[in-house]
This record gives sequence, structure tokens and C-alpha cells, in this order.
Amino acid sequence: MAQLALPRAASLRRPGRGALVVGILVVFLALWAVLRGMHTLSLGAAQLTPLHHTINDFNDSLGASRNTNPVFLYFFNEIRLVVDEFTSFVQALIAQPSFGRPVPLIGWLGVVAIVGYVSYAVASWRMALLAAAGFTFLGLQGLWRESMDTLALTLAAVLIALLIGLPLGVWAGLSDRFHRIITPVLDLMQIMPSFVYLAPLTLVFLIGPASATIATLIYAAPPVIRFTAHGIRNAPRETVEASESLGATTNQTLFKVLLPTAKRTIVLGVNQTIMAALAMVTIAALIDAPGLGKTVVKALQTLDVGTAFNAGLAIVVMAIVLDRVTTGAAARARVDTPRMSTMVRRGVLGAGAVLTVVAVYLSTTYVWAAEFPPDVPVGRWIAQFTTTATDWVQTNLSSVTGGVKDFVTLVLIDPLQTLLTESPWWLLAAAVVAVSAVVGSVRAAIVSAACLLLLWGTGLWADSMATLASTLVATVIVLALGVVFGVWMGRNRTVDRVLRPLLDAGQTMPPFVYLVPFLALFSASRFTAIVAAVVFAAPVTIKVVADGIRGVSPTTVEAATSAGSSTWQLITKVQLPMARHALTLATNQGLIYVLSMVVVGGLVGAGALGYDVVAGFSQAQLYGKGLAAGAAIVLLGVMLDRLTQAAARRAQ
Repeated sequence: MAQLALPRAASLRRPGRGALVVGILVVFLALWAVLRGMHTLSLGAAQLTPLHHTINDFNDSLGASRNTNPVFLYFFNEIRLVVDEFTSFVQALIAQPSFGRPVPLIGWLGVVAIVGYVSYAVASWRMALLAAAGFTFLGLQGLWRESMDTLALTLAAVLIALLIGLPLGVWAGLSDRFHRIITPVLDLMQIMPSFVYLAPLTLVFLIGPASATIATLIYAAPPVIRFTAHGIRNAPRETVEASESLGATTNQTLFKVLLPTAKRTIVLGVNQTIMAALAMVTIAALIDAPGLGKTVVKALQTLDVGTAFNAGLAIVVMAIVLDRVTTGAAARARVDTPRMSTMVRRGVLGAGAVLTVVAVYLSTTYVWAAEFPPDVPVGRWIAQFTTTATDWVQTNLSSVTGGVKDFVTLVLIDPLQTLLTESPWWLLAAAVVAVSAVVGSVRAAIVSAACLLLLWGTGLWADSMATLASTLVATVIVLALGVVFGVWMGRNRTVDRVLRPLLDAGQTMPPFVYLVPFLALFSASRFTAIVAAVVFAAPVTIKVVADGIRGVSPTTVEAATSAGSSTWQLITKVQLPMARHALTLATNQGLIYVLSMVVVGGLVGAGALGYDVVAGFSQAQLYGKGLAAGAAIVLLGVMLDRLTQAAARRAQ
């Protein structure tokens, strides 16, 4: 009896993690009921804290000393000047009137010809047709100049990012020490939502194309660094050793073995850099970057769904073209072309080069080939049709869309937001730290405590908790979709082949685009922003879950099936438990992607930190508050990322 009592007593002294979390939540709710409404640190929309005033004063002092301070004169101003000159040069080539001409140096016909020719050279004739048709459609929409401004800023940022990122990637691939140093830096850069780069950069580089390009290249550089390093570090050891045994120098091994072997991986990194740059350029409209993003922002601010949809469609078309062409280039990098096909291809390339030169000459000489015809009504038709459809939906389906919005708002959003925003800040912070220690680790608890303390210091605790509530609701919905569709894809190859291209296409669209259809359905509200965030985050979550389900050992699945397990039992008792690491990773990615939509959602009524950031860009007196709000979003992202990663490691 005594021997049996000891294990029972030990089990009582060591409750499971789930029981500990439940206990923490019970204590928190009991204290919340007593202390509700105390020490909530709420702040009005126009109220500023001493920190916000200090940031405003610092910004004003920087503006006053911009032309006298040596740091600005010989460093920041020089960087801004170089980037601005390069960006202006690219714009002068394809987007803006230049060189004493009323039109760009290369008109629309020349741009379409160059895009088609380059697409054929790096990919295939199908990609060339897609690129030429896609860019022609941009002109038919009546958005040629805006599209070329977006393309010019994207190209300028990508070229600089590659100039910096490729050497760093090679260095990280060759040096273990540098790889260990740069990996956490890249992690932090990719955790930070894209818009967070904007506010601090405007502090030193002002607003405009230069700041937009600098922010874009910083945001877009990590993928090419990571992919280049990965390609070099995963080169076949046998090939490298054979090269070294033949007496090849380090440079010869790098240029003759490592880089050719990693070519396809590097091209994929360039693809990801281009897509990140395009997404960032559209968001950089918040700091007065020209292009399609500015058109979308203005339309969203005036709730002009038709114009926003037309411009958003142009962004999607450009994203699809750039993604397909660079993906085709990566696929071509691993294909060995027969000699006869190579000769034919060279002939076509030669003839295409001649035609491209002729098209460029025509576009620099004749107005009809330089400036896209302005009277093409396609864009106007798209905007009018979208506006009509929006009015019809809001008139005839308002009971359905309004019912869904009200249900989710009243049942999910409002209760959680009330729980977080009306809790004493110290009580909520203690509960989060305790849960972090139980679910993650002591290190995760320390990170959570530090982030929460800094959140308190920003003076935006209440807004941060409101943003956290919306983020958690959106993440729960994302995870539900991820589990349902991820399990379906993981168990059925046909479903995977059908859904994966759709998910890939969804990941190519910049965040702004997701707002437009839901603005038409649900008007401006927190729910609209949450739905857009769900659609933005769902593709990556679904794919992670699907890969996790497919990674479960077939032997284990067969054993469970032979033991008589039903499909439901197989999923819930075998596949999901064994894929728990993938589920935790999906939670991590869902949280980060949802949080990255916070500011974008602020344009359509999300409020809280998103509104604070947008207001900081548009109102000088709220700049300090907007910068603090950006920092608060980063702190939330770091806390949630570290916590979910620690939970994933513990689950593994």
C-alpha cells in the first residue's frame, strides 16, 4: 500500500502543463472579476504620454539639425542622396517624364517588349506571353504610370538588396561563425511587420521615394541572404571535396562549384526578395511612395471600393507576372536543355533582341508607343462594375454579412477584448508570464516579462491589448482553417494538387489587396480587418499543417488502420498528435502573419495600434505616438513568436 501511495502522491505534486494553465486562468478570472476596470492604462485617441512628446521633440530637433549635424551631412544625407538618385534614374527610364521629355525614356511598348524578352530569356515562351499580356493589361486598366512607379521602386530596391544580400549570403554560407551571427538578425527582420520599418526610417530619411526604397530593400534582403547561404551550405560534400582534391582554390571552388550548384536555390531567393519588395512598396504608400499603393490607400480612406479594386487587381497582376517569371527561371536552372533546342533558342533570342530594340526605339520616338492610350475604358469598367456589385451586396446581402459580422464581434471579439483591456495591467502581465513559463520555458517567460514591461513603457497598453485580442481571434480562426484544410490536403494527394497552387497564388498578393473584397462585403470595421488577416495568414498555416500530416510515419498509420481505427480516430489519435510540432509551428506562423496585417487593417477601421501607426504618418503631432505604436507591435510579435517557438521545441 505504501509503495502504491508514493507514485500517487508524486503525481498529485506534479500536475500536468494543461492543469497548470487552467489553474492560472482560473485565478486570473477570479481576480479580474474583483479588480475589473482598475489600472487599465487607457489612453484617448488624441492623448500623448511624456514618451510620445519626447519622440516628437526629438523628431523636431532632427529636422532642425538635418543640414548642420555631421552625422546627417556626411552619412544619412549621403545615403538618401545616392538612393534617391538611383531610384529617380529608374523612374526616369520607365515611369516619370525625364530628360526634357514629357514621357519616360522608354515608353510602354518598349517596356512590354523588354519584359517579354527577359521572361523568355530566363524562363520560357509561356512566361514571355504571360508577362507581355499582364503588363499590357496594366495599361488597359488606365494605371500604366502608377504601375511603372511601383515597378521602378521595386526594381531599385531589389537591385540594391541583391548587391548587399548576395555577398552576405555567400559569406554566411562559407562561414559558420558569421552564419550564427546573422541568423538571429534575419529572424528579427522577418518577424517585424513590414510597416514597422517605415516610421524609424522617416525619422532620418524623411518621407518620399528614397525612404520607401530603403525600407523596401531592408525588408526584402533577408530572403536572398537566407537562400544563398542555404544553397551553399547544402552543396554536395563529395563535389566540393573532389574540387579541393584537384587543387582548386577557394575562389575557384566558390565560382565553379558552390554557386553553380546553388543556382536554383539562389534564384528562388531572388523570387522571394522580389515578392517581399513588391509587398513593401505598396505599403510604403503610407510614407508618400508613388505608385499603385498610393492609389489603393487613397481609395480605402474614402471607401471607394471600385478604384481600390482596380488598383489592387493591378498589384495582383504584377505580382503574378513577377512570381511566375522568377519561379520559371528557378525551374529552368535545373533543366538540361538538348543541344538542338539550345541552338533554336539562341536563334529566337537573337531575333527577339532585334525586335525588342525596334520596340524600344519606337517607344522613344513616337507618342503612341511611348504613352499608353488614355481613353481605354477597361479600368473604368472594372471600377464601375465593382462599385455596382458592392452596392448590390451591401443592399441585398447586408442581413447575412451583418449577421456574420455581429455574431463574431459579439461572441468572440468583444468578450476577449473586454477581458484584456479591462484587466489591471499588472494582473494580465503576471498571468501571461506564468503561462509562458508553463507552456514554453523559463527563457520564454523572461522574454514575455521584458516585452510586457516595454509595452507598459510605450504608454499604449490598452491599445496593445485590443490589438492582441483581435490577433488571437484571427489566429484561432486561421488555425481552425489550417487544421481542416491541412488535414484534408495531407491525407489526399488530389486535394493537395488542387489547393496548393491556390495557396501559393494567395501568398503572392501584397497585404493591401486582401482588404478590398472584404471592405465591399462588411464595410469598415474591426471584423473586416480580422477577415482580411485570416485570408492573408491561412495559406501558410494550411501548408504547414498539411506537410506535418504527410510527414507522419506511414508505418504508424498502417498499424493504426490495421488495428481497426476509424478515420476520425486515425486523425485525432494518431496523425494530429504526431504532427503537434507542425501544429505549433503553424500557430507561430499564423500569429506572425496576422500581426503583420495590423496596420493595414487600421485603414479600414481596425483601430488600436494600427490606427495609431496610420495616424502617426498622417498627423505630425501624433508622430511620437505612431512610432511607439510600431514598437508595441514589434514587442507583441517578439513575445508571441518566442512563446510559440518555445512551445514548439517543448512539444518536439
